Amino acid sequence: MITTNNISLQYGKRILFDEVNLKFAGDNCYGVIGANGAGKSTFLKILAGELDANKGTVTLEPGCRMAVLSQEHAAFDSHQVLHTVLMGHKELWRIMSEKDALYAKADFSDADGMKASELEERFAEMDGWNAESDAAMLLSGLGIEESRHDKLLEELTGSEKVRVLLAQALFGNPDVLILDEPTNDLDLKTIEWLEDFLLNFKNTVIVVSHDRHFLDTVCTHIVDIDFSKIQVYTGNYSFWYQSSQLALRQRQNQNKKADEKKKELQDFIMRFSANASKSKQATSRKKLLEKINVDDIQPSGRRYPAIIFQQNREAGDQILHINDLSKTIGGELLFSNFDLNVTKGDKIALLSDNSLATTALYQILAGEIQPDSGTFEYGQTITPAHLPTNNDPYFQSDLNLIDWLRQYSENKDEVYIRGFLGKMLFSGEETFKQCNVLSGGEKVRCMLSRTMLVGGNILMLDEPTNHLDLESITAFNNSLIDFPGTVIFTCHDHEFTQTVATRIVELLPHGYIDKLMPYDEYIHSEQVQAQREGILA
Repeated sequence: MITTNNISLQYGKRILFDEVNLKFAGDNCYGVIGANGAGKSTFLKILAGELDANKGTVTLEPGCRMAVLSQEHAAFDSHQVLHTVLMGHKELWRIMSEKDALYAKADFSDADGMKASELEERFAEMDGWNAESDAAMLLSGLGIEESRHDKLLEELTGSEKVRVLLAQALFGNPDVLILDEPTNDLDLKTIEWLEDFLLNFKNTVIVVSHDRHFLDTVCTHIVDIDFSKIQVYTGNYSFWYQSSQLALRQRQNQNKKADEKKKELQDFIMRFSANASKSKQATSRKKLLEKINVDDIQPSGRRYPAIIFQQNREAGDQILHINDLSKTIGGELLFSNFDLNVTKGDKIALLSDNSLATTALYQILAGEIQPDSGTFEYGQTITPAHLPTNNDPYFQSDLNLIDWLRQYSENKDEVYIRGFLGKMLFSGEETFKQCNVLSGGEKVRCMLSRTMLVGGNILMLDEPTNHLDLESITAFNNSLIDFPGTVIFTCHDHEFTQTVATRIVELLPHGYIDKLMPYDEYIHSEQVQAQREGILA
């Protein structure tokens, strides 16, 4: 168990949170959410003892061990992969190191023998004999092949380092596990492995993540940082989001009586719990109702951007036809003999194990690079709008946001331009910020303003949720569900892909798969898996 006592943190005049008194206990998983800059990662650092609050204390129950997902990716570069994982249990690693040092002594004495015996006893009590095999299993589950377990961490790729450090945090069954964005750089298979691990984990987890599907699957509680306060709510992210939106609508409806509002919230809770899927939270309607006081549910203070894609012209029946397209970059074959006929209203999730393949296809369709072979043709009524994954080339100037967006608009009126910036939460003095100093999330929101200006009837979106916060991802997700045009997109956000896509197209070097089915059905289809293995063989 870990508790906070009157925790307060303030930078200058800005109060991140004030007088926070919380208790994290049991086999619960707490998902920490909040707008960008609200202090999510900062709060985790305070809990982990990496940062001091201005006031208050954090208390870890005596005898409990805490493990934290390290953000210092180069800190263990000189260590072997397997040893890096074992270092996650500091006391066990100390005993192992001390024991090895004793046995390596040339002048091993009787006193050394007594000390070694004590260490061996403690080592056995901590299940040390199974430590290396347990660490190896974690690494394998996270996609690190056994042949790489003895390599130095500096020899691994950035993505592999993240997985090793995640295995380090998970190792040794910690009593409190703190994870900041654990799904970053993980593929779908590995994320599902991590979800299953946390579903079966019997101790306390505190996690920050922008992956809504992950939060929905593993979280029993949501820790909301809002209004400079931190509140804990029972349920997963979707329950928190939908109930807070309902509370907001109720607050705006002054005519509805209190008992009617309470009945509406109770009906919502019962509907939600009845439809709960795989989740760590209690799925019994009775249990959920017992735990939740409907009067405690508050509307969120978050601001959600107004992402609204409107077609300047409705598309005809001919949308996009791709014939025998192939592309190789740097000697690597990305895809070949690719055929696709896009029909009106398609919402296609474009998948590939190689992100270079999907990005190259978007660049070809946007006219930025040429294919090695093959052709593509848009219908005469089509206006494509492309949102690239790498937007740095668009932000090399020192233009302010108004002048930056004006470049891409036929209507140069400042009020008109400000309207599009305002939809993406840029207002007042923010619109005079230079575009070359924007954060990653701000750049994506500017690019979304640019994309909305196009008024395209086919949207091509390459990893559009990268760098966005949960509020922007949710608004973006809803906008594509409602968009009447055609969409081709690549996104690692499970919920985004599942709720938007009506068709799945997967690029492979020597073939492709094209299925009219939802994303969840696709990834769990034995027929699809057999087809993929046949193409890869």
